[in-house]
Amino acid sequence: MIVGKSATKYDAFAKVIGEAQYIQDLTQPRMLWGKILRSSLPHARILNIDTSKAEKLLGVKAVLTAKDLPGRRIGFGNDNEVLKRNKVRCVGDEIAAVAAVDEATAIEAMSLIKVEFEPLTAVFDPELAMAENCNVLVHESRGSNLSLEYHFETDEAALAASLDQAAVVLEDRFTLPFVTSSAMATHGCMALYRNGELTIWTPTQVPFLYQHELMMATGIPGNRIRVIQPTIGGGFGAKLDMYPYEAACVHLSMVTGLPVKIVFTREEEFQASRPRQPMIIDLVTAADRDGHLLARKAKVICDNGAYNSWGSTTPFVGMQTISSLYRVPNVRYDAQIVYTNNPYSGAMRGYGNPQHTFAVESHMDMLAAKLGMDPLTVRLINANQSGDVTPQKMKITSCAFSETLREAGKELGSLPSEPGKLRGKGIAGLLHVGGGARVYRSDGCGAVVKLDDMGRAVLLTGATDMGQGSDTILTQIVAEVLGLEIKDVKVINNDTNLTPWDVGSHASRTTFIAGNAAKIAAEKVRSQLITAAAQILNANPDQLLLRNKRIMVEDAPERFVDIGKIVRSLHFKQDGKLLVGEAFYDPPTEMQDNQFLGNVSAAYAFGAHGVEVEVDRATGVVKVLKVAAAHDVGKAINPLAIQGQIEGGCAMGLGYALSEEMKLREGRVINANFLDYRLLTAVDIPEIEGIIVESDEQEGPFGAKGIGEACCIPTGAAVANAVYAATGVRIKELPITPAKVLEGLNKMRSTFDT
Repeated sequence: MIVGKSATKYDAFAKVIGEAQYIQDLTQPRMLWGKILRSSLPHARILNIDTSKAEKLLGVKAVLTAKDLPGRRIGFGNDNEVLKRNKVRCVGDEIAAVAAVDEATAIEAMSLIKVEFEPLTAVFDPELAMAENCNVLVHESRGSNLSLEYHFETDEAALAASLDQAAVVLEDRFTLPFVTSSAMATHGCMALYRNGELTIWTPTQVPFLYQHELMMATGIPGNRIRVIQPTIGGGFGAKLDMYPYEAACVHLSMVTGLPVKIVFTREEEFQASRPRQPMIIDLVTAADRDGHLLARKAKVICDNGAYNSWGSTTPFVGMQTISSLYRVPNVRYDAQIVYTNNPYSGAMRGYGNPQHTFAVESHMDMLAAKLGMDPLTVRLINANQSGDVTPQKMKITSCAFSETLREAGKELGSLPSEPGKLRGKGIAGLLHVGGGARVYRSDGCGAVVKLDDMGRAVLLTGATDMGQGSDTILTQIVAEVLGLEIKDVKVINNDTNLTPWDVGSHASRTTFIAGNAAKIAAEKVRSQLITAAAQILNANPDQLLLRNKRIMVEDAPERFVDIGKIVRSLHFKQDGKLLVGEAFYDPPTEMQDNQFLGNVSAAYAFGAHGVEVEVDRATGVVKVLKVAAAHDVGKAINPLAIQGQIEGGCAMGLGYALSEEMKLREGRVINANFLDYRLLTAVDIPEIEGIIVESDEQEGPFGAKGIGEACCIPTGAAVANAVYAATGVRIKELPITPAKVLEGLNKMRSTFDT
């Protein structure tokens, strides 16, 4: 068996020895370096741009401003420009693009461009931006700073009645900050436009959607655009968008006729890539005296920043957490996506779910305290079960939620506190899509499997590996179906000229959807192999097994034929044939309607994180001692890979809980480096106990479902609940800093003293 056993990552060796090629490593003959001049002001009119000195600098080959471009708008909602023509709306807005013979010359040329601004009043608070007396419009043509709204409600009368009848009604505000994905490899691209053909190297997560977006941004026909993905040094959602700098890079190549490369500095990565958006969540939860949930209401304000990107759609996922995490019959959800002059937010691992789960799971603990019940018991009473249909008509198939809650809870100890220290444990659950998410008309992925005459399989797949290890999973699936070893399967997935179509790497969909496509394609090859082998072995096809690169008779294993020999027998003759199988798997899901009803995913991931913390009474410092992370994975195709996802997700979740926050001052990120932005390091990470719970998802490949995002979602809430258990201080705003904890402890002491 290959499936179900731990396997080393497909690209591990190449990365360890430095062979893997990231965008930073790529070069082309006569390549130019590109740089983007960015706004230093959050809101201003552009009165004049003088590029004359930059154009005269020796080594400069092109200087572009908005007047040199066709003026096509880009981005989700078409509210952005490649280079800003009349107005900048946030610090980091792109004003001019330069191409020069080397990076130093490009930087010097930028310093020679003079921009005359008329500063405008800016707005940085989304609530102030929506106030009636706000006189700042980020986009004047919109008439207000409201970008998008999301509304869902089950039944107004029933909701009101349930709130009236409830034994307990909680109402609280939860506040979540800007954080960035902190991918080790910064953004970058290299473009070569020649003879009407564009080749662009970019670490995008969505190569085929990107191809279309680039066509719309540049006017180059889509069938003349080739997208090649170098090794991706982390995506986490920030590489879902097509960025203005990428279209600018293409235009620089179009003007010069030479390859042009632009790579972000770390400071640019902080200021100009897409962070996880801040949210203000006003949550109401109602329950009866036995702990059964009766109703949940959420009003959410999302700081959209200056433009729409994919981040403006995250309430689509957050809404599902409000309506469907635990059994809750009556729901109302209202979200506003608000323009401000802050950096504009994007997709980040969990896609709005970490924010909403923090609020929901904090309330579950607070509800238990109010009722005098155990937090785990309240969760088990309300836990989702197989066969449930949620208020949004999401159909729960495989579901081991209760098991994950029990497993996470029992793995935590209750060690005695040291003098001056307080200890406590907390738990939080999660729901997330685990079988794709139909946010487009197609949620499909294509795959082609071919066997060569030496018995090696090549998988051409549209699926993107951005570091999560999906290539490894796909090789295991193909190897399992064809009776090969993992090393006998080669993956090609980084060139739109070669690979079949896929909607992209997001929504924890790759194992489920690309895995199914690869499995079906491999099964078509397997069928051809068995038919041919049955003739050679003079056996019934039902009697044959594929194992160890051979096809053998099940009851007489001494009767066998090598797979490579079968392939040669089929094509090394007159009128021969190739052994190729192709498949396009699109899951049995539906787009939600305008009421947000519909089964958007073919499977749902569940899990629970238990956390034990130690809090210093004198300083408020929170130390996490252990995380027990139990996840319903359907079927573990590669347990080692799942453990890696769990550990990485928990580390990211702990940073969100305790330390990470992009600090802004009038729209500028003031901690735009890894010295001041407090990422947790290896010495900060506690013991992480990854617990794999299998539930056998029948629609998934070999029973698997996706968990890539799930691993980071509940950690923040679990830490907050553990801090409360240790101290009695309820923190409703992330990150949970020592200052906030100490303030809470001091308030408690003050109350006790009086």
